[in-house]
Amino acid sequence: MGTIDIDYGSLGIGLLLMLIPVYFLWRFKTGLLKPVLIGTVRMTVQLFLIGAYLRFLFEWNNPFINFLWVVIMVGVAAETALTRTRLKRSILMIPISIGFFVTVVLVGLYFLGFVLKLDNIFSAQYFIPVFGIIMGNMLGVNVIGLNTYYAGLHREQQLYYYLLGNGATRNEAIAPFVRQALIKAFSPGIANMAVTGLVALPGTMIGQILGGSSPHVAIKYQIMIVVITVVASILSLMMTIFLASRKSFDSYGRLLQVHKDTKRR
Repeated sequence: MGTIDIDYGSLGIGLLLMLIPVYFLWRFKTGLLKPVLIGTVRMTVQLFLIGAYLRFLFEWNNPFINFLWVVIMVGVAAETALTRTRLKRSILMIPISIGFFVTVVLVGLYFLGFVLKLDNIFSAQYFIPVFGIIMGNMLGVNVIGLNTYYAGLHREQQLYYYLLGNGATRNEAIAPFVRQALIKAFSPGIANMAVTGLVALPGTMIGQILGGSSPHVAIKYQIMIVVITVVASILSLMMTIFLASRKSFDSYGRLLQVHKDTKRR
């Protein structure tokens, strides 16, 4: 049985469900009514536009164009991370971009080449969706991790200087803040991973089953999707923090002003 298409009329009926959150957001004067309406419209338009673009990518199936698309995704993700963390572009843009690009290429190609064992690892049908899933997860984890890391350094500078003053290297002095960043960024994901399949069925797996794949195949794909997103997220965060830390301190080990404004949120 193939995938059941959703015509535009049915899609409109489905979007009417958004009236429920819209009502409550309006009723309790949350200030989120306008953002949720704008977000819904933007999401719908952007997905239709990207759907049209992906159709051409699949038809062209050109390795150079596919890699160019990945570079664009990395640039957009890095800019989004900077916007959401309010960190200075001059300090974080290069570390985030390198961390994202190196990680998504290493983990993505490993999955396509050694797990799926594709004859053409640059096949757009697999290359684009897999790299997109990895990038999406890395972005959220890095935003939380970087916010936690720099907030901790800013809030507890005395601890950092105390460790340095007692003979710790810079890497040893920042270790407690890296630890907190990892805990804060990965605790929700680990909790979700522990109940996947029992409490919740992941969207990727449901999508494959609705698309006609057998549950057995969908389960194996879902397991690997979770694995590669966790691996990529932690690898990219560690790489970003390591590279960013080399530009976040002066020659005396003092923390520079890394945020765009002097007031921390």
